Amino acid sequence: MKDETLVFGIRAVMEAIISGKTIDKLFIQKGLHGELSKELWKQIKENGISFSYVPIEKLNRLTRKNHQGVVAFISPIEFHNLENLVLDVIESGETPLFLILDQLSDVRNFGAIIRTAECTGVHGIIIQKKGGAPVSADTIKTSAGAIFNIPICKVDHIKDAIFYLQGSGITVIAATEKAKGTIYDLNLTNPTAIIMGSEGKGISNSVLKLVDEQAKLPMHGEIASLNVSVACGVFLYETIRQRL
Repeated sequence: MKDETLVFGIRAVMEAIISGKTIDKLFIQKGLHGELSKELWKQIKENGISFSYVPIEKLNRLTRKNHQGVVAFISPIEFHNLENLVLDVIESGETPLFLILDQLSDVRNFGAIIRTAECTGVHGIIIQKKGGAPVSADTIKTSAGAIFNIPICKVDHIKDAIFYLQGSGITVIAATEKAKGTIYDLNLTNPTAIIMGSEGKGISNSVLKLVDEQAKLPMHGEIASLNVSVACGVFLYETIRQRL
């Protein structure tokens, strides 16, 4: 990640939070204490910022400068509000097409998916605040800058996003090898949100229980699955084919 997205030191991180910057990752040394750190904890709590306790060795690897036990990564983009975005798309008269990424972890896959999503007219990408790949310099590079042209929404829980989309008349479809039917059995001409899972585990079972439909890609080789960014591209271009 580029240096300009890294902020270190208690006061510097507090200023970033107070000024409304989007904190992508926040690492705090185990056992951090002191008067200034109390102010930091207050800001973290008031703004609902997620953080991870880490040993000092990890912080030292991130920066050799005096980090005071706190290192944060500032997101290079501003995230969108899901509810506002969905309403805007519906009011525009276009047929909604959203992409949900369930715990995708590889930043290059994330960037490749963003690039394809932008090329296929996806109205917004939905990710969870915790557990997924960050918006890093590698993400931006792999997206070929497409990340600046497509809205990305961060939500507390994927499940809540699914409920909201369904309540807005949008069919939620899981791309999963566990499905009985294939992508070619689907009608993708209606308002649609497609869920792609993580590289290792796929879509979590708790999320699969909530979706409207499931579909897989037909596979004829010895390898049982495709790279997630490739699979995502197939789903999105089949959607385009049906909508043309």
